[in-house]
Amino acid sequence: MAARAEATEEENVVLGLGSYKGKVRVVSDCEEEIMLLWAIQQPIYSKNNAFVNQSSLQLNIDACGRSLSILQSPSSLATPGVTGAVMWDSGIILGKFLEHSVESETLSLRGKNVVELGSGCGLVGCIAALLGARVILTDLPDRLKLLKKNVEANLYGNVRGSAIVDELTWGDHLDRVFTNPLPDFVFGSDVVYSEGAVKDLIETLVELCGKLTTVVLAGELRNDAILEYFLEAATKEFIVGRVDQEQWHPDYCSSRVATYVLVKK
Repeated sequence: MAARAEATEEENVVLGLGSYKGKVRVVSDCEEEIMLLWAIQQPIYSKNNAFVNQSSLQLNIDACGRSLSILQSPSSLATPGVTGAVMWDSGIILGKFLEHSVESETLSLRGKNVVELGSGCGLVGCIAALLGARVILTDLPDRLKLLKKNVEANLYGNVRGSAIVDELTWGDHLDRVFTNPLPDFVFGSDVVYSEGAVKDLIETLVELCGKLTTVVLAGELRNDAILEYFLEAATKEFIVGRVDQEQWHPDYCSSRVATYVLVKK
């Protein structure tokens, strides 16, 4: 079974999708993609939260030549539906993936306009700004206080890019600040978590993205049905490609996480 899955995995591999110049496996069959992921990566056997401690008030990580200190609010996890007040592995992995991709020249963020969806604690957006991007970090209104604290605490001194924090509710009509100009990149970590959220997320991505926008999403492999639901919806509007872990930062890989690149059809 595993050998057959690995052979299938080699199919539909292309070099580059949108502004990402690395290898991706284009998703043509969503059900097959889910079977491949669970067969090859076997996420249930991998350690959960290998790179984070959600009970800690602060997470420290080195990125882009400096030590970042990300504040968390562990007590917020007791509130139903609130997950963005702590870090998850997918956020760490996406942030380090961006850093590694810039270093390996499969991605260029200097001077690019970036919108991050569901920014949570803000690590990914902070790393993108340190890599030279002009970033808008977004989340729901009640999540912005912690997000602003982390941006102010970590983006000091000589920063190649810039970052601002703004409110964005998926499914709502977007303000002009997000679409004029349309972003070069849209980033998101752990944004696929329920069928209800998927509909609003796709609606926002469709409005936010132009033909030249590249979307990069990383997510925890928790529920195969919800991920398949997302892929079915996304592939109607976007070409979707999964980035193999050999393209990730070598020190930040996890079988519980998948990374996708999307560009509009």
